[in-house]
Amino acid sequence: MGKYTIEEFVKQTKQDERENEFFELETPRVLEVNLTDQVWAKTGSMISYTGQIKFERERLLDHGVGQMFKKALTGEGASLMKARGQGRLYLADQGKKITIFELNGESITVNGNDLLAFEPGIEWDIRLMKRVAGMMAGGLFNVKLSGTGRVAITSHYEPLTLLVKPGEPVITDPNATVAWSENLTPDFRTDVSFRTFIGRGSGESIQMEFKGEGFVIVQPFEEVVMTGNSSS
Repeated sequence: MGKYTIEEFVKQTKQDERENEFFELETPRVLEVNLTDQVWAKTGSMISYTGQIKFERERLLDHGVGQMFKKALTGEGASLMKARGQGRLYLADQGKKITIFELNGESITVNGNDLLAFEPGIEWDIRLMKRVAGMMAGGLFNVKLSGTGRVAITSHYEPLTLLVKPGEPVITDPNATVAWSENLTPDFRTDVSFRTFIGRGSGESIQMEFKGEGFVIVQPFEEVVMTGNSSS
């Protein structure tokens, strides 16, 4: 195992050349986009492409209202690129596992750093968590995606979905929280005793609390994103 002739290796790892759907998992960590028009993708996620494709960068702050405030908090880490043209586009993000959702008139909110790509027909809006932006390295933000079409998100290792039920709130670490259902709005709380108990930095004392009915997707990894700006 792990030993191949060159011919065997190419056969085992080559791309799937059949006509596939718009979003297709080429491997669990590589997304193939069969592009005929355009797609939104995380800036820097392109690893390869064939055909005639042009890339344009657009910061999330260029979309929607409050651009200057969003720019100050999200920094360079919050950006998307638009790929236009025809061909096959391969996307990946630091070897993270990729999950594809098909929205049917629904919404899902995704941590900004865990959004990989989505179809152009999907409506999107940046949501800043203003109350905690000054407390968390990287400035926590998320993207609400709505409509009909495919969305690809990423997680470190296997994601876990936690069900939120009335009277049974779910508490998560913001750095391990990937996405949540449309009818949930997280509250933030601090727990100094918890921070003291585990003996870590102040970021550990911030927790997300989900109440109501829905689901939260978490990953077994605390992802701290450092951006170009810092908040005090």
